[in-house]
Amino acid sequence: MRTSTTRLLGKAALALAAVSAVSLTAACGGTGSSSGGEQTVTVYSADGLDGWYKTQFEKFKAQTGIAVNVVAAGSGEVVNRVEKEQSNPQADVVVTLPPFIQKADAAGLLQPIGVDTSAIADSEKDPKGKYVSLAGNYLNFIANSAVDSSALTWDDLLKPEYKGKLQYSTPGQAGDGTAVLILLQALRGKDGALEYLKALQANNVGPSSSTGKLQPKVDKGELLIANGDVQMNMESIKSKGSKFGIFFPASADGKKHTVSLPYFMGLAKGAPHAESAKKLMEYLLSKDVQATLGPDAFAVSARKDLAEVVPTGTGPTPASLIKGVEVVHPDWSKVLTELDADLAAYQKATGS
Repeated sequence: MRTSTTRLLGKAALALAAVSAVSLTAACGGTGSSSGGEQTVTVYSADGLDGWYKTQFEKFKAQTGIAVNVVAAGSGEVVNRVEKEQSNPQADVVVTLPPFIQKADAAGLLQPIGVDTSAIADSEKDPKGKYVSLAGNYLNFIANSAVDSSALTWDDLLKPEYKGKLQYSTPGQAGDGTAVLILLQALRGKDGALEYLKALQANNVGPSSSTGKLQPKVDKGELLIANGDVQMNMESIKSKGSKFGIFFPASADGKKHTVSLPYFMGLAKGAPHAESAKKLMEYLLSKDVQATLGPDAFAVSARKDLAEVVPTGTGPTPASLIKGVEVVHPDWSKVLTELDADLAAYQKATGS
């Protein structure tokens, strides 16, 4: 049994190939370098922001002449890759969910970003300047259109009808999967969370290192239930026409909860193109670009001067989805400290 986060994350590897301009993949991409005299900044990112990235990186290239290559994967895979490449760094910018950005910092994989973050709320950035919120996000679940998910409870997910039709991304490998474990710990305590996940294992299809890969399976009916996050799932509904529903499982008392899961952004230690990477981060944190998060990426900006902006349009927004849902804000530093032990206990309880 694997008992350390590093070894657990080592199960997942990314195949990278050199690509110029913008490249968006599920688990592969290219190294940041110069191609034909054109400099390319490489971003290793947790999956989910693909559509927003494509638009913004094309605009960034038009303004600066700097191309951006994206390697998108599960949150744990992103950090694992950066760690493995320390002798020959390839990533310039690292974007991942908590507690993996904190793990990257603790492992010495980040350096101060060196850009102005004064407009970002203090609660949404590292006091030492190693990472900052790029896009606010929340944990949720998704259900195939054949399922009435409006009143589904955590206990409902244990029903035999979901055997072989339910899957959640693996804690320790994916940020959303880790959030499932963290949320259940908040709701039921650590022992209660393990008891629940042990029971849920009877229905669970198996491990998945990437939450994003579960979306098409739910949409097609291969799965009926999966975990996800508001930003990624709303973007899929908009850009890909996905028909699944977004829901938050209710507790026995009827209350619904979620976990705050911002996409945190940091500058990789040894970044091959650090100055160009800083230009990119400044661009992404600018007010004009951050203002596009709601309508274009279904995410929430941490900029203080955008906090009161009312979204336009009549469609659903992240705010409308989580209305009436209690948001849990974990102490991610504490989560990271206890993560190895919690993952070892999770593996033992679920037999995974």
